[in-house]
Amino acid sequence: MQNMLLNLYAKGQTRVLAAGVPDPQRRAPKELGDAVQVVLGIAGWAGTAAGVAGIMVTGIMMAVSVKRGEGSEHLSRLGMVLGGCILVAAAGPTIAFFFNEAGGKGNG
Repeated sequence: MQNMLLNLYAKGQTRVLAAGVPDPQRRAPKELGDAVQVVLGIAGWAGTAAGVAGIMVTGIMMAVSVKRGEGSEHLSRLGMVLGGCILVAAAGPTIAFFFNEAGGKGNG
């Protein structure tokens, strides 16, 4: 009985190994990739413009507040604006990793 179970187990293992493991392609359709690149370009420019405007507005508010003696209250706003700029800068390359021509596997 034990020999028969071991024989069935061995046959099952060879069938599983013979089937192979699927390796799906990580490649988006070209039309979708092109559309994503256009959207990323527009969003990148808009995010950069919003970041520059946010830094300028925060700087103006800090300059006005220094006259009143409240200069340190706006440093947290500056940190939030700079954090948003980092997110905008990292979003493009992160999404492009999944939609590039090499299928996310690098150039080599």
